[in-house]
Amino acid sequence: MTEVRAHVEVTGRVQGVGFREFVRTIAQRLGIAGWVRNREDGAVELAAFGHASQIETLLAAVRRGPAGANVQAVRTLPVDEHDALPKPFVIRR
Repeated sequence: MTEVRAHVEVTGRVQGVGFREFVRTIAQRLGIAGWVRNREDGAVELAAFGHASQIETLLAAVRRGPAGANVQAVRTLPVDEHDALPKPFVIRR
């Protein structure tokens, strides 16, 4: 199986609705390494590493978001191949 990295920003109503916990729960259930954090501009950012199918499952969930969220866009960011991603997946403050 191919392992891949993803680095994305999520915009819309994604802060104050449990979005980070939603992402962490799914990522940990899937066994993905990485992190999620709120940004000062109101977006949520995440970096993840795992098998391609796991990352696609995570990103599909991110596009939906938890109840109360309103995801407007999920934009791919440049991937830092040298960033050591924590496992289990964590929320960064």
